[in-house]
Amino acid sequence: MKIKHIEAIPLVRELQDVFQGGTYKITSRNTIVTRVELDNGVLGETFGGDEDQYQLEVCRVVNEVYRPLLAGCDVRDVEANWERMWHTRVDLNHRGIHTLDLAKHCVLTQAIAAVDNAAWDALGKALKQPVYSLLGSYRDRVRVLAIGGYVMQGKTLDDLAAEIDYYKAHGVLGMKLKVGHLSVEEDIERARFARKVAGPDFHLCTDANQAWTVEQAMQFARGVLDLNLAWLEEPVRWHDQIEGNAKLRGLGIPVTAGQGEISRHGCRELVVRGAVDILNVDVTIAAGVTEWRRIAGMAHCFGVKMAHHEEPQIALHLLAGAPNGLLVEIFPNYNRDPMWFDLPEQQPTIKDGFMYLPQGHGFGIPLRQDTIEKWRYR
Repeated sequence: MKIKHIEAIPLVRELQDVFQGGTYKITSRNTIVTRVELDNGVLGETFGGDEDQYQLEVCRVVNEVYRPLLAGCDVRDVEANWERMWHTRVDLNHRGIHTLDLAKHCVLTQAIAAVDNAAWDALGKALKQPVYSLLGSYRDRVRVLAIGGYVMQGKTLDDLAAEIDYYKAHGVLGMKLKVGHLSVEEDIERARFARKVAGPDFHLCTDANQAWTVEQAMQFARGVLDLNLAWLEEPVRWHDQIEGNAKLRGLGIPVTAGQGEISRHGCRELVVRGAVDILNVDVTIAAGVTEWRRIAGMAHCFGVKMAHHEEPQIALHLLAGAPNGLLVEIFPNYNRDPMWFDLPEQQPTIKDGFMYLPQGHGFGIPLRQDTIEKWRYR
């Protein structure tokens, strides 16, 4: 069960539409397929991440640094292998300035994640077990949420109503409505409209992607207090998350954050300083399954729930293995995430608000090799 070869493959696919969130727009779907081959013939293969600016650099670190570093290591030594990657110095021209170098640190944590996730897939296949069983198998299904409500050119409230109806027909529990790009007043109107259309039992959340000042976030929260929102996600700007989120929590709406954190160390600050009710740290950004489960264990000690930022193909297993796992996210819209539809040979079953765990070995989601070759960056 020794590691024979590691390979990271960048995939890039331009989207037909432009999807606008609170502080960004999406024009392409990027992802990385990572393979970990063992000397017994087992092949771990996963995909994850939506990195565009640093995608090629992440793959270079995997292929040029971590491949020779882990060659010959036992795939069962997940902690030792992770520590080898974490403590290996990679020259990315760091200068010790936190805010300027954070992106470079994220190159490394994404590269570690790519290898670590594929290694867990290989380990599960070698042991003939699903990954969620290796992680504790707390549940065999996880509640599932649609990501949507993007601001798009020409999109009306009627279009939002049709989108909500589509999600309800798709069998998901609810949706995450994008806010923060328009005025606070307009977003309050959109949230109130969504609740009216969806009904009281629909799991409605909002996601501002760190667009608001604390005052704007408070204004929005007060305007939707009666809507029974499941949470406000990343409501305040990046530099004020700790104090701002803690203040916002006092209004009684749960606050979610953490998708921008790249390790347990950043998540620790959010948790111990009372800035979150729910962490949605991303396993494909924050150094892989090995690090994610450490974060989940820490959060559990403080009564903090674990959600996840996108990437259901891996997140599903993590949330099923953690007692404090909450729900998994998907893009049911093919135009927003064609990779989710085209890369797996088959998606997990969704029914009555839940996504069910695949029973295949590893992550149980084999990938289509023709799709990999079609969208491989050249």
